[in-house]
Amino acid sequence: MKKSFYSALLFISLLSFTGYSQQTTAPTQTFQELMDLGVVQSRQGNYPLAQNYFTQAIQLQPDNAVAYYSRGVTKSNLKDNRGAINDFDKAIELNPRYSDAYIGRGTSKARQEDHKGALQDYNRGIDLNPVDANAYFSRGYSKSKLENYKGALSDYNKSLDLTPDNALGYAARGVVKQKLEDFKGSLEDFSKAIELSPKRPSSYSGRAYSKMKMGDYKGAVADYGKALEISPEDAESLYYRGYCKSQTEDFAGAQIDFDRALSQDPENAPAYYGRGFAKNKLGRTKEAIDDFNKAIAIGNIEAKKVLYTGPITKQVLDELRSGVSERLKMAEMTSERSEVYYNRGLSKAKIGDTRAAIEDYNKAIALNPTFAEAYFTRGMVKSQIGDQRGAIQDCTNALKLNPKYAEAYYVRGIIRHALGDTDGCNDLSKAGELGYTAAYAVIRDYCN
Repeated sequence: MKKSFYSALLFISLLSFTGYSQQTTAPTQTFQELMDLGVVQSRQGNYPLAQNYFTQAIQLQPDNAVAYYSRGVTKSNLKDNRGAINDFDKAIELNPRYSDAYIGRGTSKARQEDHKGALQDYNRGIDLNPVDANAYFSRGYSKSKLENYKGALSDYNKSLDLTPDNALGYAARGVVKQKLEDFKGSLEDFSKAIELSPKRPSSYSGRAYSKMKMGDYKGAVADYGKALEISPEDAESLYYRGYCKSQTEDFAGAQIDFDRALSQDPENAPAYYGRGFAKNKLGRTKEAIDDFNKAIAIGNIEAKKVLYTGPITKQVLDELRSGVSERLKMAEMTSERSEVYYNRGLSKAKIGDTRAAIEDYNKAIALNPTFAEAYFTRGMVKSQIGDQRGAIQDCTNALKLNPKYAEAYYVRGIIRHALGDTDGCNDLSKAGELGYTAAYAVIRDYCN
């Protein structure tokens, strides 16, 4: 689309102030005709020509606030946010109660990531016009960017009260509800957005994400599929659909989605991890290890960006923003990176590389000391290489973290019994009580 949502909102406001006309006659030196011609060209997306008409109008009436406002909107459409702010400043200087000029200036500030400055303008615009739905929406957006999700929710609620058929408003509120972990409410909002505007892929992917967080993986796969019908090369939807397919044990389908996601975004660390996980389940262990290696390498690079302490340039800022993005959140979330090492360890153990497997389990535990499964699995490998005391200690550590870990009681019980420790039978009994019924057969044969 040639105009962003915010530009469209400002343009609608512009029409109400300029007396838009359908006439397309040649320009004259009349102020109103120049203004009308500027609006026509803006509507057609000819922003440079529109800006020229508004400049001519300003030359005729240099004290006309609407003319400066109109040119500011055009500059905003041309992504000249600094120039737009200058024109909105002038419009406000000429008419300090010009609510739309405050909203326009706030939007330009928001586009420069100055959301605190934008909020000041939105607040003033709303004070002057408390029934402007677009102003509440815009303020909600900036509050969301500042992570004031409750405040954003309140503004989106007000915007939707004023314009209840705004599909984008429901979608935006759905995103905020996800941030507040109200996934049921988010799902309802995205469903309403889809009802009002069924061709927007982000509404389907948004609803899919809520379904995924609620554990409805099949429903999420279906919604990601609808999003991909509209936008087939959306790497994020491909990644998440692959993840959801893995959760339903469709590992072949998951691999296909991860392949496609990586073709669009070759530096997507979570997609390498997801594909490695799927390949591991499909018995393609060596290929899985290669994918885990790639995921770890990319994650480490992104982590270095996050921790960068050198001179801050625009390039560095761009890299930092990329490094902390949702797409590469693995770089910061060490518990997720620990999963990569853990699963690579599983793959290495499968091919008999026990020493390398233990090293990966060590790394997983170092990154996430509460990772009970990593302790338990490391204990299993230690037992295989004859380190029975180390295996017992790892099972014990796993049980400290998860006292209902039946398999850990079972393995520790087997090892203890083999070492002549009578507490082994107590462990086996506890495993049986927790539902690991195979323990009872061992108790019957060896503990009575």
